[in-house]
Amino acid sequence: MARNKQARDPIPEHFASIESAAEFWDSHDLSDYENQTTEADFSVNLMRQRRLIALDPELASKIAHEANRRGLSAETLVNLWLNERLKLGTPSS
Repeated sequence: MARNKQARDPIPEHFASIESAAEFWDSHDLSDYENQTTEADFSVNLMRQRRLIALDPELASKIAHEANRRGLSAETLVNLWLNERLKLGTPSS
């Protein structure tokens, strides 16, 4: 059930960040603001860039086995491991 239209918070004209917009909409119902919406037409390109890196076949097999054991894709596991390594700043061998 929609709240009293007089009691609703106004939609900010500009949000300071994506996080502040998310916080606003997490606590407000769009149906209370339906009369303020307009149709929008836009396109979004969600393609990620991919980089191909050659792996030793034995290493690739071990990664695939470990990823399967954890219920992840090999790509996800490798990305997790590389992110951990780079964030820790571990010196390379």
